[in-house]
Amino acid sequence: MSDPQPRCSLPAGAGPATLGVRGGQQRTEYGEVAEALFLTQGYAYDRAADAEAAFAGELDIFTYSRYANPTVAAFEERLRLLEGAEACYATATGMSALFATLAALVGRGGRVVAGRALFGSTFVVLEDILGKWGIRTDYVDAHRVEDWQRALATPADVVLFETPSNPMMDIVDIAAVSDLAHRAGALVVVDNVFATPVLQRPLELGADVVVYSATKHIDGQGRVMGGAVLGPRDLVCGPIQDFIRNTGPTLSPFNAWVLVKGLETLALRVRAQSAAALELATWLQDHPRVASVRYPFLTSHPQHALARQQMSGGGTVVSFDVHTGAGAPGPGRHDGEGELAKKRTFAFLDALQIVDIANNLGDVKSMATHPATTTHRKLGAEGQAAIGVTPATVRLSVGLEDVPDLRADLDQALSAV
Repeated sequence: MSDPQPRCSLPAGAGPATLGVRGGQQRTEYGEVAEALFLTQGYAYDRAADAEAAFAGELDIFTYSRYANPTVAAFEERLRLLEGAEACYATATGMSALFATLAALVGRGGRVVAGRALFGSTFVVLEDILGKWGIRTDYVDAHRVEDWQRALATPADVVLFETPSNPMMDIVDIAAVSDLAHRAGALVVVDNVFATPVLQRPLELGADVVVYSATKHIDGQGRVMGGAVLGPRDLVCGPIQDFIRNTGPTLSPFNAWVLVKGLETLALRVRAQSAAALELATWLQDHPRVASVRYPFLTSHPQHALARQQMSGGGTVVSFDVHTGAGAPGPGRHDGEGELAKKRTFAFLDALQIVDIANNLGDVKSMATHPATTTHRKLGAEGQAAIGVTPATVRLSVGLEDVPDLRADLDQALSAV
């Protein structure tokens, strides 16, 4: 195979749709239209001296697919351009991207300050894994800047948060928190999964590193798993790359090829799904069988103005509490109330005919999740209550079905409560 032909020349300031289709495109001498798929573990050398030079870092060629692969590199370059980052390194899953980032940036005895609203597995990484290394994590209500001010009055190594948060859609002021973090000597890591690079660019607002579960919107069709870390070259191609290469959470070439194709339609899908999500959120907040709705672009959202300021769309996820006539368990409350709320919310979920009960999001198929018993189960009742999750909470990931069909399905399922 000869050297790839020059990359597609794109105009300065090309938009996300153009970058998703054309960004970083390379072609072999065959002139293929679809990106090539390089299913190979290793690579041959013309001379033994070339192998020596490659492993010494003196020759920039592919050596082993745990380190780098042409198809994976194509995915990294396209996502890098979409994000506007200096560097991107792909991983096997979103959680491996997050864990590798934290493990590479925080040493023994270090300190992390994290938003309280975290995915269950992220909480396990912070408490059960990094905690064993003597790394301390302090939690704040991430949508409250004053909480960050108090927590960052003392030095920290890393600041971590999701915005919008999973599943209650809290919005964090990225610029304000980044400024506070940098004064405290901390690097800012943002989980941008809910917004995607189409709707939010954390690096432009002061964040240092962005992580993704590419399993979500980037694939968008429930096929493969993947993750990515993006940020400045000295971090991504330095300690983060070293950690990933030597511990092995490598993205497979086939998964990378699928994700490259997913990027081609990312902007189109995310914008269409966000428009549908806003329409459904607006309808749900007036439904008599819905107690409350959380969606960033609803005026009822407590951080609505901030969401409009730093996002170009409200995202594809709507969270709401079913009106069950029962309260959530908590201090001073009877657990039976929570069980009744869960039972009635399950009745709603079981009655859905189009929307799937599933724990993924960002898919073209609409999916409903019960966070308290699945994705955020590991937080426990107190941890769930602290971020607003109740036994009646439903996370709805809006897909690409016709909105009237989704509305009718939700309506008939709510009548089952």
